[in-house]
Formats: sequence, structure tokens, C-alpha cells
Amino acid sequence: MESLREICEKLKLLDKKKDHGKITRPQHQVTITKPFYMGAHEVTQQQYETVMGTNPSSVKGGNLPVETVSWNDAYAFCAKLSGMEKTSYSLPTEAQWEYACRAGTETAFFWGEEPDGQYAWMHLNDNGQVHDVGTREPNALGLYDMSGNVWEWCSDWFGRYKAGAQIDPTPPKDIPCRVTRGGAWMNDGCWSATRSIGKPALGKDVVGFRVSVILPRTR
Repeated sequence: MESLREICEKLKLLDKKKDHGKITRPQHQVTITKPFYMGAHEVTQQQYETVMGTNPSSVKGGNLPVETVSWNDAYAFCAKLSGMEKTSYSLPTEAQWEYACRAGTETAFFWGEEPDGQYAWMHLNDNGQVHDVGTREPNALGLYDMSGNVWEWCSDWFGRYKAGAQIDPTPPKDIPCRVTRGGAWMNDGCWSATRSIGKPALGKDVVGFRVSVILPRTR
């Protein structure tokens, strides 16, 4: 898959500010033990159609993010792409996603404390629609659209966070829903910590995804 950025293992801090909602708390420290690649932008409709032979998106455009894809669809895409390229693609975990989004920051957004249309497609500049990927400024890791444009599926089931330091956390399955991250074009609250949920078999026109790859360890 084109457009991947390598992200190295290190400690990250989940910044759970009070106004981000109860499901983003408690604040806790996480260690990610395996380095990984993250897609530089959301999977586009052209990329999705090349792999899957179909395009479920409600608003069509080759360089627009694919949307109206369920978690099951995104998982199937990763599985099929893995077979085509002999590389193990997957949806990122929540921990991977937030580490990649923050890019070392601890502010509400990866660029600061206030919404800024220079970095994300959100309610203040959306013009009532989704936009081509990679057209806002990237974060410090060179990743685009980590905030806004479309929500992004993560691999995890939804579960409330636990207090205390954790290593490669896997949230408990509190309800039969998967996690989405990042917010979408009609939202202003596209914080690095923001999270939502979706039923795995249900696709929405504001939800897409990006892929990740865990790197093999080298001695």
C-alpha cells in the first residue's frame, strides 16, 4: 500500500481533558512495544475500488476517502490487500491511532488548543461535504487528516479506559461496537482524544479508515 509512514515505539500520553467526554477518560500512560507503519492518509475510493472492485461511498471521487464502509468491510479490505501484497495490513489499534495522531503533542489537537481549518476539514470550513485526502497540513509525522474529514475505524472493540499505566492495551468489550476516532467534516470536536463507536456491520457516510502495518523486530 502506498503512502505509509514508519512510527517508532515509545511512551505516549493520552490527554483526556474534561470537556472531551467521559468515554475519553481517565488519562493514562501507554507503552506501545512494537514499531508500526501508519497510512499517510485515509484509504481513498480509488484504492478501495482497486482492491475490492466496488465503491460503496455516498459521494464519489477517486481521491476522496472511501466512506459508508462498515468495520467488517474495512477488515475485509485489509485481509485482501494483505494477500495481494504479502504484507500484514490491519486497522490500527486505538493506542496506535492516538499516538500517530498526536505526533508527540499533548494539546487538544495535534496543532494546538483551538480548531484550525489549516490542519483539518471540520465544521468551520467543511462547506457541507467531505474533501480529498491530503489537502490540509499534516502533523509532525507527515500524517494527513488525522483530525476531521471522516471518522476512522480502529481494530478495537469499544471499552472504557482503565486507570494506570498500560502496555499494548486491549480495551474490554463493554458493548458490541467498534471504536472510531478523529471526528468528521461536520464536527468541531475533532480532538486527538475524541472517540466514538459504531456497529461492525453498519457503514455510515462519515466513517472511513486507514491502514497500519506492524514491523517485524530486527536484531
